Amino acid sequence: MILRKATLGDVDSLCALYEIAADDLSSQGIVQWQWGKYPNRALVEADVLAGRMYCLYGEPGMLIAVSVDTTPTPAYRDVNWLFGVRPGVFHRLAVHPSLQDRGYGKRAVEDVITILVSLGCDSLRCDAAEDNRQAENFYRSLGMRMAGKTWFEDRQKVFVGYEKRLIENCPLLPQNMHPAFRAGKLTPWGGERLRSVFHEPIPEIPTGESLEVSCIPGLESTNDLGVKLPDLISAYGTKFVGRYEFQPFPLLLKLIDAKEPLSVQVHPDDAYARDHEGGKLGKTEAWLILEAPEGAELVYGIQPGTTLEELEKACQRGADVEKLLRRVKVKAGDVCYIPAGCVHAIGAGIMLYEIQQSSDITYRFYDWNRVDAHGKSRELHLKQALAVTRLDCAPKPIPVPDIPVARVLDETYFTLDVLNPTEKEIVHLPHIRDFGLLTSLSDDLTLVWEGMERPLKKGHSVFIPNSAPALALRGTGRAVLSMPR
Repeated sequence: MILRKATLGDVDSLCALYEIAADDLSSQGIVQWQWGKYPNRALVEADVLAGRMYCLYGEPGMLIAVSVDTTPTPAYRDVNWLFGVRPGVFHRLAVHPSLQDRGYGKRAVEDVITILVSLGCDSLRCDAAEDNRQAENFYRSLGMRMAGKTWFEDRQKVFVGYEKRLIENCPLLPQNMHPAFRAGKLTPWGGERLRSVFHEPIPEIPTGESLEVSCIPGLESTNDLGVKLPDLISAYGTKFVGRYEFQPFPLLLKLIDAKEPLSVQVHPDDAYARDHEGGKLGKTEAWLILEAPEGAELVYGIQPGTTLEELEKACQRGADVEKLLRRVKVKAGDVCYIPAGCVHAIGAGIMLYEIQQSSDITYRFYDWNRVDAHGKSRELHLKQALAVTRLDCAPKPIPVPDIPVARVLDETYFTLDVLNPTEKEIVHLPHIRDFGLLTSLSDDLTLVWEGMERPLKKGHSVFIPNSAPALALRGTGRAVLSMPR
């Protein structure tokens, strides 16, 4: 090691180094430090007295100074960190201009890492001003990941957090997900409630679908820094998605606003999709009804006794198919399981949460004779729809039990848990298999884990990696957790 712990006898030399370093940054147009304001003598003395300050002394005086700690600053709570439950941090790394570009900064950080590992830390965090390209390049050269932005009230400037794993089995933390949208002519039945209810930045009205967690090409969800979910999977592999590192990502999570009824449709199973849709996955899905007007209905199967020939002839005549559709009433809190082959349609006025296989294959039977502004109707797929329809499929809605953790579905492709924490009872999430997709349906929930917490807003979805720590929900409200089966 080149660093040693600083003593009170080093304070004058440390202050002189920080003044030189602040002036050097200013000469490069980087307004990150202003000696006397930040950093200042009181801060240096506090670091020394707390045993946090490490340094290197030589010619022409104090050459390196850095503060090392195991307590992250409160501002770091705003950053969407990915690594570690026992982070160590360093602040105020100063290298004398005479030593810069000679590898001393790198050696100093290596010493910091040695110190933090000896203290039981599993990850390293630091920050730099958003416009400090020199620091950005330096941290990237050390293999550090940009994690997100934060704000220090006393410094009136945006800062960027950087992080690095220090040990092989470092946990990966939950990641905020930002959705892609289907809107406009793709979802003429949509509305604006994804914005008014869930505060989503919808691109236009109508918008029907918010793809909360998605690997669908061209519609990928992203983390806070805009990194697409497939790229996160590629970067972090098994620790991120378990057995799906080298398999197609299996699930797609949506929030859906149906101002008008959706088309009557059906989806293929895996075998049909593989043989007829270029090897894609089939589509089994499930819905949790979030909002429904009085008397709301779904199309949920075909009327008993209907033959495939009768269904085909009715579809060819258009509106005649309506009398063959099985309808069920639903209310908020109902869960509907829709296996591949089950004919279905979301009714007008319903908002819902949808978990499904990661597939975009839909075969339309009927679209209520709906036309666009040019009088053109949407494409139907009668041949394919008839080929995959299961006439005997007649499931019933499942009311969600009012208990802290309700496993409502445990099916071939996914599980679905509804979580109901209260002020009196924190709810521990079930064990995560491969990965988890958590969506808050309330504004007063906080996701907590060892040494950290993250407030969740209504409609906020979080990706939970395979190697995440044990998680719990605090607050009052409802959340939904889906996982691969």
